[in-house]
Amino acid sequence: MYFSSERYMPRIVDKELKALLRTFGAVCIEGPKWCGKTWTALNSAKSVLYLNDPDGNFQNRKKAEMDPSSALIGELPRLIDEWQYVPSLWDAVRHEIDKSRDKGRFILTGSSTPQRKGICHSGVGRFAILRMRPMTLFESGDSNGSVSLSSILENNVEISESVPTNLGKLSGLVVRGGWPATVGMGADDAQRVSKNYLDITLREDIHKVEGTRHDWRKMGMLVKSLARNEGTTASMRALARDISEFEGDGIDRGTVSAYLDTLDRLFITDDQPAFSVNLRSPTRVGKTPKRHLADPSLAAAALGLTQKKLLGDLKTFGFLFEAMCERDLRVYAESLGGELFHYRDHDGGEIDAVVEMPDGSWGAFEIKLGANQIDEAAEKLVRFRDAMVGNGAPRPPKSLCVVCGLIDYAYTRDDGVSVVPITAMRD
Repeated sequence: MYFSSERYMPRIVDKELKALLRTFGAVCIEGPKWCGKTWTALNSAKSVLYLNDPDGNFQNRKKAEMDPSSALIGELPRLIDEWQYVPSLWDAVRHEIDKSRDKGRFILTGSSTPQRKGICHSGVGRFAILRMRPMTLFESGDSNGSVSLSSILENNVEISESVPTNLGKLSGLVVRGGWPATVGMGADDAQRVSKNYLDITLREDIHKVEGTRHDWRKMGMLVKSLARNEGTTASMRALARDISEFEGDGIDRGTVSAYLDTLDRLFITDDQPAFSVNLRSPTRVGKTPKRHLADPSLAAAALGLTQKKLLGDLKTFGFLFEAMCERDLRVYAESLGGELFHYRDHDGGEIDAVVEMPDGSWGAFEIKLGANQIDEAAEKLVRFRDAMVGNGAPRPPKSLCVVCGLIDYAYTRDDGVSVVPITAMRD
């Protein structure tokens, strides 16, 4: 692979990667294939070993298997790309780090979590794990970044313009997804890329990770069910029932559980955990996460949704738009040291997204495609906050925000709720 710093599109994780390299002997960058891990790593590395290089019948991989220490020779920081193909390299890197107190010596990238068989040490204290995701709209240049997440959480949103948009453009962004290679590509071409991504993953990559042949057709049915249930708290039982109802083929919950674990190890799924203001409360509601594929473009591809079809199904469009916003919110939150959750209580109350910061403060977010939904969403957030205060919640939300698609500027309402276009947001 040819790397050019001039062609590199800066990523939000760049800053965190540099900080981790100052602190740990090695950093392992994990995430779905094609999200930009290798280029981000190359931007900080001074030498590289590609374990998926086919030259010489994959001689790099064979040599690393026979002599792991030889893979570590090179100018530091040294990148070992797709390290999971030779799991013994984990222990080799850990052992090399133990020989020196120097930091930032190795960067490992991986598109799947390997079986731990043969790995002796967790690497605690030596390795940092950095999760990388597809590009946000700010990273791809589709948001002007005039409103930071930190300003929203501090209730400091001022009137500012966003990148002009419309339904057609937003649907194109959903279908295109956050894959670096599809930036600038037409939505229909990008949709073909995402469909091919899923096909190859199901037919080939799962076998490489598991070492055994899953029924890729049933795995495909599960992915399609996850796409139909994108952004919902569908249980494994519900997924199995959905597959039987829509695909005409039964699948038991045990198989669904095993397949979900495989998809998680491939970073194809990226679920959004539940939130509670009281860590000891049984209402750390729901224990069921919101289901997400790694990028809304994968959900669109699994359902065969082109840009035109998505515009003809505004309900599904709304779910996938929400997923795109939550993808971005998670990246922005993690860059600030925060986490993304969703809220759902036993009385049916729901909040689309919650961003919790390290100091325990948090903000509640509703996500709406159209400007005509802003008033209703803002009133819901205010009722939610007031109910928490009235019930004596130890930590009511510090900030309330409606993230919207079809508005041209950010502002703060008289009731204190921020309204922010997704095309104006950044970390």
